[in-house]
Amino acid sequence: MGYDFNADEVFEMAEQIERNGVSFYLEAAEKISDKSLRPLFHDLAAMEVEHEKVFASMRTALSNEEKGPTVFDPEGEAALYLRALADLQVFSKEGEEDFTLHEDLSEQEKIKKILRTAMCLEKDSIVFYLGMKELVPEKLGKDKIDKIIREEMGHIRLLSGLREKLLTTG
Repeated sequence: MGYDFNADEVFEMAEQIERNGVSFYLEAAEKISDKSLRPLFHDLAAMEVEHEKVFASMRTALSNEEKGPTVFDPEGEAALYLRALADLQVFSKEGEEDFTLHEDLSEQEKIKKILRTAMCLEKDSIVFYLGMKELVPEKLGKDKIDKIIREEMGHIRLLSGLREKLLTTG
């Protein structure tokens, strides 16, 4: 069954992705014993909170027409599908299978694994937001999505730089 999502549902999905990102980064901060790196993960979580607020604000600004269903869906299956898709695609619990850290890994290996996973998840969120941008009318703040994409790209640069530093020192 194909789905045609309205703008309200797309923003709902984006908000869920950002909430998943917050959870991921807070969990990452707890899984490492190197206390000097914890602020980085807390900062990334805080940025994801801000992104969620932007999407919530954009969602609030939608007109009733933009919030309306685009297909007959009396059971609300489209919204359920969207939530599941957001949970499975970006910063998902299932995606965190790769994030599971075994006790036999050194602290540096744990950090490298977290950083690699985070970079992949950030990349996936960028891909989602690039697609989402095509569905958002200019008047609803398409430029805000561009800003979030740039910030997510900055997260990748930050994470990549830290990973490179760890690879050259360890």
